[in-house]
Amino acid sequence: MGVPMFEAVRTGATALLGVFAGGLVFTALAPSLRSLPGPDYVRYWQGLNADYGRAMPVLLLSCLALLVATCVMAYSRGGPGFWLSAGAVVLVVAVIVLTVTRLDALNRLADSWNPDLLPADWARARAEWWNLHFARTAMATAGFFLLLLAPALQD
Repeated sequence: MGVPMFEAVRTGATALLGVFAGGLVFTALAPSLRSLPGPDYVRYWQGLNADYGRAMPVLLLSCLALLVATCVMAYSRGGPGFWLSAGAVVLVVAVIVLTVTRLDALNRLADSWNPDLLPADWARARAEWWNLHFARTAMATAGFFLLLLAPALQD
């Protein structure tokens, strides 16, 4: 595969990961969300789950496919570009594992709540979700920065 195909695939992976990481950062930088009263926060959480639950699997799996293709193509080129791309793959896989194993369970739990009759421990679930979300945000953002750095160090 030629350079134009490689650049197109790497650019696609970078764009998708940037959209994902940007969405996570936006949520993390919204302190007003964490100060909402319980019923309002849970309604927000449930609405977000509906939107993200549909879009994020497609976005992340498409990004992962493009990242793997980027790694395959970068391997033959040698240099740090391959290792930076491989690092991004590892981080995205970690994001997916964290999301599927921990965050999705908390999202399903929140989806089962009646916002007007919250369980006594709802705030614990919210705090756990935020802590995991910050970890996921850091990993996705680091992966995005690795992809941004790769072209500069490739040549």
